[in-house]
Amino acid sequence: MTRGHDTARPRVLYVEDDRTIADMTVAVLSEVYDVEHVGDGRDALRQALNERFDVFVIDRRLPGMSGTALVDAIRTAKITTPVLMLTALGAVVDRVDGLDAGANDYLVKPFDFDELLARLRALIRGHRAEGRRRAIAEWNFVPESSLVYGPFGERVALTTTETRMLTVLTESPDHVFSRDELMHTVFASDDALSSVDTYVHYIRRKTAPEVIETVRGRGYRAGAPS
Repeated sequence: MTRGHDTARPRVLYVEDDRTIADMTVAVLSEVYDVEHVGDGRDALRQALNERFDVFVIDRRLPGMSGTALVDAIRTAKITTPVLMLTALGAVVDRVDGLDAGANDYLVKPFDFDELLARLRALIRGHRAEGRRRAIAEWNFVPESSLVYGPFGERVALTTTETRMLTVLTESPDHVFSRDELMHTVFASDDALSSVDTYVHYIRRKTAPEVIETVRGRGYRAGAPS
């Protein structure tokens, strides 16, 4: 079922072959989203590869291609759009299979529509925040949440001043900031110039030395993405 696209609303690719469930779900989702409904796994893959969506809602059991295989194919194609998998299967192994294939979350049928909508909001919100990550060396910085994520799953919380410093550095990643520049953009006017070096040390200690690069005789810049 194809609906006219409304660019003001998030787009959902909903993949479900049970017509009764699909009709009810499309009616609910359409109050908030621009919904594209497909009943076959292979048809869904073609659309996922050729169109942009904000979230995928995929049933685990589908004709043409299983939901798990569909998710795996989407991830193999380097599509990072969040996936909510629907399943009537209660076994933990079935849920694990879906998550291992690349699904971000799952919901067991029969589900409450309010919970479905809440899960979709969370997935879209998280994906948009993910898109705002700034790569620094092997780490990723999310200014809005004051968090830095490491290459081995580390999750580091920064202070307000540390966040301001990394924000300034990553907004102009090729620019070498002198201590005076960082002093005037990050710190209060009565702070000592040595505060710049102190907070560079704090950030490096929490993350890794290469997150902030020292350019001898000139100052600091954000570490180049690996």
